[in-house]
Amino acid sequence: MMNRMVVRIGAGFFALLAALGITTPALAQQKTDISLSRQPGIFYMPSHIIEKLKLIEKHAAALGLPGVTTKWVTFSGGGAQTDALLAGGVDILNTGTGNLLLLWDRTRGGVKGIVATSAQPMTLISRDPNIKSLRDIGPNDKIAVPTVKISTQAIVLQIAAAELFGADQWSKLDANTVQLGHPHAYAALSNSQHEVRNHFSIPPYTFLELKNVPGAHVVLSSPDVMGGPLSQAQFFTTTKFADANPKIIQAVRDATKEAQDLIRSDTRTAVDIYKEITGDKTSVDDLLAWLKEPGMMEWNLEPQGTMKFAAHLYKTGTLTQPKARTDYYLPIAHDLKGS
Repeated sequence: MMNRMVVRIGAGFFALLAALGITTPALAQQKTDISLSRQPGIFYMPSHIIEKLKLIEKHAAALGLPGVTTKWVTFSGGGAQTDALLAGGVDILNTGTGNLLLLWDRTRGGVKGIVATSAQPMTLISRDPNIKSLRDIGPNDKIAVPTVKISTQAIVLQIAAAELFGADQWSKLDANTVQLGHPHAYAALSNSQHEVRNHFSIPPYTFLELKNVPGAHVVLSSPDVMGGPLSQAQFFTTTKFADANPKIIQAVRDATKEAQDLIRSDTRTAVDIYKEITGDKTSVDDLLAWLKEPGMMEWNLEPQGTMKFAAHLYKTGTLTQPKARTDYYLPIAHDLKGS
């Protein structure tokens, strides 16, 4: 099972590790031109604010590192992001807990988190009237997730299966999952002829599907499975990059905090920035209304729910058991409360 999991991490994963000699890219040097990646969706709103307001540049300069520039790249799924990090194509990722934990383990601690950015609910949406719970999913029912096996959605689905069908049935629904980025999964659900009728979705696609797809309804949500919020997006990087660029790491934390504070204190401005950077055509009124829904203002530096997530991966043989979240987070986050 371990081998099956690793194969799905990314097409070039083993080749990259072999080429790198073990773990992560060749020794990093202090940089001022920083590349960062993220995925589509409201989860990543802090990153859009950081980009628009040049907050990493601002906080790096305040720390005595002027002249920093940032480049942002959007990937449709975490697998492509992790490949890019290992290949040295990007310096810092903003993506899910599953990718962080698995890379931390596979690189023997060579990849670690900086800070969390968001913990909004993930929601399994179906347009199939016959699917009202996981028990109704048959062998031919496809469930779209960003990356099969290793995305946060895929692993939450495993946790839900273990709770519903029994601990030894955690992989029962793995064969149902198919890899689609959230925009493509939304398009699939919107097409009544498409074979994919289920999507483990994130905002804004959750709300767009419920609003625009006939028959779309909620099957389950991540807080129900996890017993509370789960950090879906966090910044993480290689320890070599972090060791060579401590001021950049501090600037990322400071920039994230400023962006999260802006979302809470001036949500309208935050939404305007999100729309400008992403090109999302959703109305401001809709976005503001969605951000008032339960769990939608979970913008915190603190990791949430990650140890329960890690415990599941350990039980299934896919992860070395961390003793504490400080094992897979850099010292910059060790003063934060969380789980």
